[in-house]
Amino acid sequence: MLKVNRTVWISALLFCALSLAAQNKPRARDLGVPFDGKTGALNAITDVKGVEVGHTTLISGAGALKVGVGPVRTGVTAILPRGKGSRDAVFAGWFNLNGNGEMTGTHWVEDSGFLDGPVMITNTHSVGVVRDAVIQWKVKRGDADMEGYWWSLPVVAETWDGYLNDINGFHVTAQDAIHALDTAHGGAVEEGNVGGGTGMICNEFKGGIGTSSRMVTTKEGTFSVVVVVQSN
Repeated sequence: MLKVNRTVWISALLFCALSLAAQNKPRARDLGVPFDGKTGALNAITDVKGVEVGHTTLISGAGALKVGVGPVRTGVTAILPRGKGSRDAVFAGWFNLNGNGEMTGTHWVEDSGFLDGPVMITNTHSVGVVRDAVIQWKVKRGDADMEGYWWSLPVVAETWDGYLNDINGFHVTAQDAIHALDTAHGGAVEEGNVGGGTGMICNEFKGGIGTSSRMVTTKEGTFSVVVVVQSN
């Protein structure tokens, strides 16, 4: 399920090795903050087998804004529900609670009930370039060689980072999006000021990327419910 408002939620019912500093950075539970529920092994979206997450983080410059120069505090996050090695679609849905919450590709998700490819998250003014980059990436890896006609309507979601980032400088490129896809991996997910969350603010605190999971037991068995959040 996808839930979009000023915060983008990505669920997996639906970049690159971490630095030592990132691995040692405590999470809320490590600091004794109580939360309900039992987490998966990683307490991350990657607790669902096959899910991969990648980031491209763009940070440069300081001081007063100069459009086209910086400061740059932005990026791209890629979530691949079945990983780079699979071309299989997954069942999907989407929901917009309030706010703008622009997300490309939602008409096909709603019409078909399928997500074919990754979910990307970036800043509001970079949705277009990231969308086009996903198609380039899929063509390069051979998706367009399938029999019959081929088309793609990538899912790209946004939140606005214009307070901290030179958003009208258009610093996110197609290569940045492709890098997030190429370096996506399973295991621990880098959180905080990374990827699409680099320039985010949440209720006057620093926002960013977060992830979590819960194990839910039913009479049919135990299932992982997982999420990625870009909080803004």
